[in-house]
Amino acid sequence: MLNLEAVQAIILKALENVNEERSSTEQIPISLDTSLFGVNAVLDSLALVSVIVDVESAVSSASGRDVSLTDDRAMSQAVSPFKDVHSLTAYILLLLSESK
Repeated sequence: MLNLEAVQAIILKALENVNEERSSTEQIPISLDTSLFGVNAVLDSLALVSVIVDVESAVSSASGRDVSLTDDRAMSQAVSPFKDVHSLTAYILLLLSESK
């Protein structure tokens, strides 16, 4: 099973992929505190979708399990799992910890 550091690395890599598509003046700051969604978000909706798709794919490949980050459960969370890198990491670990 993926651990916290592995999941964080996957998310940070997805953010790096976004930066690779941007000019040097449009780079987003990448850290564990990077806001992904909401008032202070550094991503527009298209970039957020790109990150989610990259993360789902990488987590599924690394864990050997299909992971969906955009189902009704994710959308109904009191705190969005897409708020920042920390919340997305916690949500992915929760999904991976549950037996299927």
